[in-house]
This record gives sequence, C-alpha cells and structure tokens, in this order.
Amino acid sequence: MSAENQPATILGFGEIMMRVAPPGHLRFRQAMPGSVDITFAGAEANVCVSLAMYGMQSRYLTALPKNPIADSVVAVLRQLGVDTSPILRRDSGRLGVYFVETGANQRSSAVVYDRDHSAISLAAPAEYDFAAALDGATWVHVTGITPSLSENGFASTLELVRMAKQRNLGVSCDLNFRNKLWRWRPGFGAKQLAHECMSQILPHVDLLVANEEDAADVLGIHAEGTAIEHGRIHARAYHRVAETIAEQFPNLSKVAITLRESLSADHNNWGAMLLDVPTGRAIFAPVDEQDEYRPYEIRHIVDRVGAGDAFGGGLLYALHSQEYAAPEQALHFAVAASCLKHSIKGDFNYVTKEEVASLVAGMTSGRVRR
Repeated sequence: MSAENQPATILGFGEIMMRVAPPGHLRFRQAMPGSVDITFAGAEANVCVSLAMYGMQSRYLTALPKNPIADSVVAVLRQLGVDTSPILRRDSGRLGVYFVETGANQRSSAVVYDRDHSAISLAAPAEYDFAAALDGATWVHVTGITPSLSENGFASTLELVRMAKQRNLGVSCDLNFRNKLWRWRPGFGAKQLAHECMSQILPHVDLLVANEEDAADVLGIHAEGTAIEHGRIHARAYHRVAETIAEQFPNLSKVAITLRESLSADHNNWGAMLLDVPTGRAIFAPVDEQDEYRPYEIRHIVDRVGAGDAFGGGLLYALHSQEYAAPEQALHFAVAASCLKHSIKGDFNYVTKEEVASLVAGMTSGRVRR
C-alpha cells in the first residue's frame, strides 16, 4: 500500500496520556493510598509503538505541555524508536490521565478519564506544523478518539486527513467510539455527535478499522444475530456490515473489524474480518484446517486494553511489508499480533514480528524457548 521503492513512514496523530492502574487485579480502594503502576498510553501512540517494534518507521504527532512529565512521555517514545520530532509543546494545557482497574472473572475492567483541558484538546489546527509532520510520510493514521475530545480535536483531525489526501497519502482511521468522551457540543448525544463528525472524516480514509460495536454506535449499522453484552458474535454478519460501510463511503479500499466475544474478563474469543472492497472478498482470521473461522480462545488475560490498537498496528505493518502484504496474510498477522497483546501489561504491545510470525504459523503452546 506504500509507494513503490519508498520505505513506509507512518504518521500517527492523537493524544497520549498517563495511565494509572492498581497492581494486578486490585481495585483503587484496595491500592490507595499506596503504590500504583504508571505507564503512558494512547490509541495512535500505541499503533506507532507497534510499528517501531516491527522495525517500520513511525512518526508521532500530538500536543503536550512543557513540563518534566511530558518530557518523560517523549523520552519513552524515542527509546522505542518512534520519531517524536513533530510533537507540539504548549505553554497551556495538561497531560491527560486515565485510570484503569483490570477486571477478573465476571467483574469488568473499568476506565475513568481525566482529560479535560488537555493540551491536545486546546490546540487549534493552526498551531500544528502539519506540512512538516507530513513531509516524507507515506501514510497517516488517526482515530475517532481525538475528535471526541473537543471541537479543536475534531477540526485538527479533519485538517490533517484533508492535507494527507491532497498529497495522495494513504489514510487509516480506527473508529474507536468512546461514549464517555463525545460531550463537547451541548444538546448532542455522544452517538449523534460522533456520527456527524466521523462522517466528515471518513470520506478522506482508505482503510477503516472498527470493533464489533463501533459500526452500530457511530454509523448506525448493526450486525444481525449479535448480542455484544451477552458475549455472542455472529461473525459472518460482519461481512454485510463492512459492505454497508463501504457503500456509504466508496472511497474506502479496505474495512477491518475486530470480533471479540467476551465470555468473562479473563476469557475472550478473538478474531477479525477484512473486506477487500475492490474484490468484494471477506476474509476471516484465524481459521481452522477447513478454512472456517475459529477465533483464538484467550484465557487468563493479562491486559486487554490496547488490543485493538495492536491489531491496527499489525495490519498497517503487514499491508506495508513485502511478506504479509496480501490481504489474507495481513489479517492473520494483525489478529495474531493483537492476540499476543492480551499477554502484555500496559497499552503498548511489546512483541516482535518474529513472535507474531510464530503464532501465525500455529505455535500456540506458549512453551519456554531456550
């Protein structure tokens, strides 16, 4: 999907935050006052980190305050191989924070956001040097999270994807609906505002990524026979969901949807489908010996947060690689990458492409490698 003979450089744009979590499966009431785990996290940054882990050039654009904590954010990304040169540093605004309790058994994981007045929510489009950020890039990745933060977040995302298409760059977008965040326009419900804003962004997108709920929440497109809250997915129905999305936005070349069956907080079935729009072919992964969809059964989940971003990062890497560029191979790589993310604490997917390739090849036992 990248230009011939030109190494891919993928630019991600969005908010990175401080992630605060109690150790293990403790609740905040059990852990505080006391020690908590602090890492950094953000959907688009998570994708950029995955790409860097696989050896691909990734570049990250966000807005951060000028303080030592934000300096630490930049340092961590740099250490992982992400180009942070476009990042905007502002005199006003703060670093967003999110708090997460990791669920267990029938107790769900829980997220609390503290993102009001963050630097990226305050930054107007004119503050960014989008031209410099796009210089040398071959692809741009955004999500529906940044537009959910504020009108500035929406306007900045829209301006960036418009400029990317003017330069004939590829654009991917993960719908990433967050019901708690779409609150910045009085009188509009979260789904109503998300639909209005994302309907303006999606005409500039080539590759759309969504989870099993996003199409219904943002676009009003429902999968028959699916009951998300009861952990029941009718996987084949998502072929028609993807087709309907592509009919509404004919600029799309691919639509990918992750498929999670949440049987408990510790036990999920995980897979995905990919619609190759030009051919109309729907691909599912993983599959069994009869080529029938059979999701990974993930038990004893360490951390599921960031798995969708791990899927997006894996898919972007694969589609821009030589060995996994075919749609079927790309989907299998992306699903395997995101399956492994469930074993990693924190939002970043600290796995290598060799580990992903091993899982794609069927090495699922988790045996010690000596």
